[in-house]
Amino acid sequence: MEKCAWKDGMCNLRTTLKLELEEARVMIAAGIAAAEALKAVETICIVDEGGYLLALERMNGARNTSPELAIAKAFTASGHRRSTHLFNQPGGPATIHGEAFGIHAMMPGKFAIFVGGFPIVVNGQVIGGVGVSGGAGEDDIAVGVAALKALQSHLGESYQVLTDPNIKK
Repeated sequence: MEKCAWKDGMCNLRTTLKLELEEARVMIAAGIAAAEALKAVETICIVDEGGYLLALERMNGARNTSPELAIAKAFTASGHRRSTHLFNQPGGPATIHGEAFGIHAMMPGKFAIFVGGFPIVVNGQVIGGVGVSGGAGEDDIAVGVAALKALQSHLGESYQVLTDPNIKK
């Protein structure tokens, strides 16, 4: 450890990664391309590690409810470090006997427990979330995964981005 002038002369810090607008734009562009290929009309949202909005794009013709849903999905995935569809799978934490049953009622409008939200995990750290809303569940998953894969491609081999849709960190 490196010597510091505080905390008994020792530093206990770690390097953290920060998601910024450049990466958010790359992810949204890839998500839109994937949605267009699927003929899905989506809204794609990227939030930082605190769940705060970095970027959002609503494709022409997307439902007027999809921006709020995409934001809630990204917020939930970032804050709870898991893909949102995992909350409602059999035995999942938001199911009737799960430890988080009713959690979505505690934060109305901010917490989503259905398909389309994915934490952004880079080198083991959750640095944000992506939320996708507007298509069928399979489309939302494909668009979210495309956004995560684009981040991996953008960052290069020095970083490891989780791109499996079933992320639980």
